[in-house]
Amino acid sequence: MALLSTIRDLHRRKGRERRGLALAEGIRLVEEMLAAGVACKGAAVAPALETTARGIQLNRALVARGIPIEAISDADLSAIAATEHPQGIVAVYQVRVWSLDEIVAAPGHPIVILDGVQDPGNVGTIGRTALAFGAAGLVALPGTADLTNPKTVRGAMGALFQLPHCHADDPAILALLSRHGVALWAATMDGVALETAAPAGAIALVFGNEGAGIRPELLARAAQRVTIPIRSAAESLNVAVAAGIVLYQVTR
Repeated sequence: MALLSTIRDLHRRKGRERRGLALAEGIRLVEEMLAAGVACKGAAVAPALETTARGIQLNRALVARGIPIEAISDADLSAIAATEHPQGIVAVYQVRVWSLDEIVAAPGHPIVILDGVQDPGNVGTIGRTALAFGAAGLVALPGTADLTNPKTVRGAMGALFQLPHCHADDPAILALLSRHGVALWAATMDGVALETAAPAGAIALVFGNEGAGIRPELLARAAQRVTIPIRSAAESLNVAVAAGIVLYQVTR
């Protein structure tokens, strides 16, 4: 029951920060967690896990690693899960802590900065996309969804078990960029066309809030503003979609 109390606490950001733990729900995400070598502290397992071959194999892997398992009913698992269909498993893992200095940009490997991106699904999807295109890491500025939020972790589909990431404030990230000579590029609606912009060296890409965009004080520090040309009938793109397009272009 101590594990179940921990899981309930980890749905709160304060609980995750205090314990240094977070949640992984569902077969694929727990598989990715184990494959990445992340320390699993325990798992709540329900009969639904044993209804598929992958679930059976995952359960055996947990047992083989000596990971504490709490057997509960499907109804009880649904009550402690953030997803509608947790596939019979919710696991607790040790959050790896990266520092800003471990996120090192290089040509073709930009840093991705999120400025007030509030939707955890968008944040997770951007993390997944950043890993896919070889980004150096992900930095969440104030107002951005918590990087250990279960919905963020789920949206990232295991990417945050591998991609360096952290929360930081403006002075810290700007000092890092200055120290390493990294140019700040901002994704905006009024910049140069993305396909005409060619990075001359290491860059950091900043994407703003879903409604308000990038804060003016941060935008003022950008060396380049880039825009994805879209048809006039569409007002804008989802921030995660925009991040994917920009990352593809600048890492080609």
